Amino acid sequence: SLPPSPPPSPPSLPPSLPPSLPPSLPPSLPSPPSLPPSLPPSLPPSLPSSSPSSLPWFSNKRSASQSGAPTNHSSDAIQREITWPLRLIYYVYDDNESTYHILDTKARYQQKDDQAVHLTHASFQIEAFGSTFILDITLNHNLLSSKYTEIHYEKQKTFLSKGGEHCYYQGQIRGNNKSKVALSTCDGLHLFTLRFTLDYGMKSVGRLGRAMNCRTDCLQELMSWPLVPLFEGRLTDQFYFPQLHRSVFSEMKYLELMIVNDHKMYKLHRSSRAHVNNFAKSVINLIDSIFTEQLNTRVVVVAVETWSDKDKVEVSQDQMQTLWSFSKYRQQYIKQQADTVHSRSSRAFFGGVCSPARGIGVNEYGHVWSMTLILGQSLAQNLGIQWEPNSRRKRKECECPGSWAGCIMEDTGYYHPHKFSKCSIAEYKEFLQRGGGACLFNRPTKLFETTECGNGYVESGEECDCGLRMECFGNCCKKCSLANGAHCSDGPCCNFTCQFFKRGYECRDAVNDCDITEFCPGDSGQCPANLHKRDGYGCDFNKGRCFNGECKTRDNQCKLIWGSKSRGSEKFCYEKLNTEGTEKGNCGKDGDKWLQCSKHDVFCGYLLCASISRVPRIGHIGGDVTPTSFYHQGKLVDCSGGHIIMDDSTDLGYVEDGTPCGPSMMCLDRKCQTIQSFNITNCPIGSLAKVCSGHGICSNEATCICKGTWAGTDCSMYDPKRHVLKKPPEGPRGPSATNLIIGSLAGAILVAAIVLGGTGWGFK
Repeated sequence: SLPPSPPPSPPSLPPSLPPSLPPSLPPSLPSPPSLPPSLPPSLPPSLPSSSPSSLPWFSNKRSASQSGAPTNHSSDAIQREITWPLRLIYYVYDDNESTYHILDTKARYQQKDDQAVHLTHASFQIEAFGSTFILDITLNHNLLSSKYTEIHYEKQKTFLSKGGEHCYYQGQIRGNNKSKVALSTCDGLHLFTLRFTLDYGMKSVGRLGRAMNCRTDCLQELMSWPLVPLFEGRLTDQFYFPQLHRSVFSEMKYLELMIVNDHKMYKLHRSSRAHVNNFAKSVINLIDSIFTEQLNTRVVVVAVETWSDKDKVEVSQDQMQTLWSFSKYRQQYIKQQADTVHSRSSRAFFGGVCSPARGIGVNEYGHVWSMTLILGQSLAQNLGIQWEPNSRRKRKECECPGSWAGCIMEDTGYYHPHKFSKCSIAEYKEFLQRGGGACLFNRPTKLFETTECGNGYVESGEECDCGLRMECFGNCCKKCSLANGAHCSDGPCCNFTCQFFKRGYECRDAVNDCDITEFCPGDSGQCPANLHKRDGYGCDFNKGRCFNGECKTRDNQCKLIWGSKSRGSEKFCYEKLNTEGTEKGNCGKDGDKWLQCSKHDVFCGYLLCASISRVPRIGHIGGDVTPTSFYHQGKLVDCSGGHIIMDDSTDLGYVEDGTPCGPSMMCLDRKCQTIQSFNITNCPIGSLAKVCSGHGICSNEATCICKGTWAGTDCSMYDPKRHVLKKPPEGPRGPSATNLIIGSLAGAILVAAIVLGGTGWGFK
């Protein structure tokens, strides 16, 4: 509560405010220059008009019926008030907090020629709708990686700079542990979002912009800086998907992004690199809040590239053409390994997060929340989460916890959805279970080198730093120093007595035949990087082949599309139908003509399945299902198929790359090719002329993972001290790994996720 003081007369609004408010705002909103009665009683007598931090805010409150159902998805459901945020400053001598009208969070003493350094902790007070909110916030140390770089172009020359201003905070409302706040303070107080009993949103009235269309008929707001509602607890319920190893979903994952601002976005932000870069980082800060809470996946920015002179690719009205053009640019000109690209119109490759060829997507222009939503949807698609059709939303197991706003992947007009449905979370779990997302498990290092106890990073002068107390085991770590006798404080390889598990202790299960079980090294509390078998290994009792960490078989693909009762059709179906070159069997299409498969390629053409369902589990049917059956050798043979179109226009109705099509043969681009033609990097050959000396597994990083009592780079050294220990029931898990991304925030922010080690939307 504020100390009593005689209320001064309301100050006049700064001249920087617009002369008139947009006509679309509700009539209840007072017009300048008079301030509403909701302003704090102790406003400063005068505020400098040049300071963006002194601008009043629009405060939004969403009203809903008692049942929680949406009452109205128009702007009439949004109540607005003008309010004046104040910063809370703690005074030592008075032992209390006082309000201050300057919202700047820069540290008092700055080093010359360096980027501005912002305070680690801050508090703000906001009065609106008859209530007082105090926001306690902390700098988001996970947002920018240690390799964070800003890139721009002038006169065909490339300029790079390290670091960048970091003013992006997350926190909560004081007194409400279930609330969430995300905001930036680089240029006043912006982009703050919160969740309380009702949803509130706030934005500076100092910036006006044109309304932007979302992918769907979502609410449009004239203001370009809306406030975003966030979320409550994490959803972990499962239903029809296989049980997931706890160590994969519960282990923190890291998605590393590179943002590419195109020239239009640069112009929209007053041709200011600082403004457009801060906008991009603000969007990622909001996405990180949502993904961390619900998907146990942090989103980290590794670089921002701004096309300040001109666009580097043609931005076409054809969304897929823009997507492919940006993909080519990423492969040819981005030196870091890029696995995901994002431009316009919310297009992304389904499940492509760890694939250099398919980790791309595109997003629309918009204000902060619309771009947060659209980029979040595209990232989710890369993580194997699909759009929520109306038919699926009606199912009880797909219940959306956001009853008023709806869920993120719903193709509806709900206002500011901020939750994933149970189905969406289960799809992400299934994606991990199949071996996807292996690139997400390397923990990046933080940007700033200043030591701070409690930020979750072990820095110079620290022996341990668990971040939140719940991430530590017992009393292993005290004030970032290990307790007497403790060797570790957290992580899958640290036991409850603060000691390292012995070398060979299993710390991360293999999720399928193509994954590799990781073991503790014996001298660290953290589990090694998440690796999988090199492409080409046999799997599923040698019926399939490993490809990008997944076991590829026609049976598995049929089950993924049509459900667990489906299976791949018999060889007879492929040999008969795919050589005919009709709708019921082919190797693709050239214009209006179906292409015949050669006898050599029949098992890489149209996917034929038995016992298919009426509706596919993923994607949508393009055209009609082709139910076909024959009597063959005295029995009825089911040879059915369908063109399954994903949101990225990919047709899953054809056999996937990596699927076996003969002895030492795999499919690639609907052709059956030898494994050698895939140019797979091999592991060291031992003295017995065998890969890894016959005593290990070759990983996707071309390193040998030795079995049992063998060691060395080629597993040729006998090491009897090494023994494998099975782990007891699951305990708490620590963080472990990474994924990179490059993207493009539509119309302007092209985002490509680049992954460290093998990555996803990305950047290495």
